[in-house]
Amino acid sequence: MRNAHEIDFQIHGEEMQYVSIELDPNEGVIAEAGSFMMMDNGIKMETIFGDGSQNDKGFMGKIFGAGKRLLTGESLFMTAFYNVTNAKREVSFAAPYPGKVMPLDLSMMGNKFICQKDAFLCAAKGVSIGIEFSKKLGRGLFGGEGFIMQKLEGDGLAFVHSGGNTSVKQLAPGEKLKVDTGCIVGFDHTVDYDIEFVGGIKNTLFGGEGLFFATLTGPGTVYIQSLPFSRLAKRVWAAAPRGGGKDKGEGSILGGLGDLLDGDNRF
Repeated sequence: MRNAHEIDFQIHGEEMQYVSIELDPNEGVIAEAGSFMMMDNGIKMETIFGDGSQNDKGFMGKIFGAGKRLLTGESLFMTAFYNVTNAKREVSFAAPYPGKVMPLDLSMMGNKFICQKDAFLCAAKGVSIGIEFSKKLGRGLFGGEGFIMQKLEGDGLAFVHSGGNTSVKQLAPGEKLKVDTGCIVGFDHTVDYDIEFVGGIKNTLFGGEGLFFATLTGPGTVYIQSLPFSRLAKRVWAAAPRGGGKDKGEGSILGGLGDLLDGDNRF
């Protein structure tokens, strides 16, 4: 018998997905702040303090669980949604940017999954959301986005989000995969994770791919995303017009000269 609540779900959409979760009476689900989309009448929303697990660890245990979440840049609080009626009710959570929502049955994954801190969307009540501390100095100094990973623990369903398309790699024992740190969605707890220097002066100075990448060693399953949010944000920021003006010459033959000929320019 599971310790976490047993929930039913359905994933909707193609590129901008959301997950709807059907709750039986007294069932609950936990989510990060900002992922809520909609819910039926009869569902009670409650802010909880700690890591979201079902077990009551006492006040100090909750403080410790909440403090660990602060290290990942997340809020001290999470939101729980409970069905307080005598009939089935539904609550939905939306992905924050284009990509895929992936369901994970933690009971089939050794009751533990490691993921990027921005990947977690929601989970059945009883799943604990903590952090996976790095035991190697190299990860701490150079890991960047992959330094502090979240860990999802329990025997219930959890949902994570990836940007763009998702690639699932099954690594055999000793098999290695080198990945951009931002492209990691998550991996089984059996996968060994480390940071490796790209190497080479030309690669370092002119490669444009960063100085380090992650090395994942099997056995286990690895989930890779094609469009990390950090990469998308950098492209949007680089393309944004500076000074609040509108770049009317982009895409035209005249380019910047078109701005000089535009009637809105003043000299």
